[in-house]
Amino acid sequence: MFENLNWWEIGVLLLLALLIFGDRLPNVINDGLRMVRNLRNMARNATGDLSRELGTDIQLEDLHPKAFIRKHLLSEDDEQAIRKPLQSMYDNLRSDVTGVHDELKDVAKAADLRNGASRPAVATPMAPTTPAPRPSYDDAT
Repeated sequence: MFENLNWWEIGVLLLLALLIFGDRLPNVINDGLRMVRNLRNMARNATGDLSRELGTDIQLEDLHPKAFIRKHLLSEDDEQAIRKPLQSMYDNLRSDVTGVHDELKDVAKAADLRNGASRPAVATPMAPTTPAPRPSYDDAT
């Protein structure tokens, strides 16, 4: 949750929380922790109830609809039958991309040889363009 925050940002957040809540900060923290514990217990009870009803062992991660269907409704043969056409398409696409990548490398090597491989490849700067002069307008026109 806090992997994107550095220590300074966490310190500022704690200082801000202390300024906002003041002396009530320990009570607010306790209430928040109690709520998290209650939510975990509710999730654990729900998975236990589902496990008893379905007759299988269900973990909290299994409650995601895709994971639930994959684990409890599809057999391994069904899952392989679904994966097989997609796997062959993936393999074909991967081999095509690898072939194109190799061909691009060959073209780049050939271009380097034509341009003189002893020189380092340096991007040539573009010449600055000067804008065209604007026509002058008389008051008479």
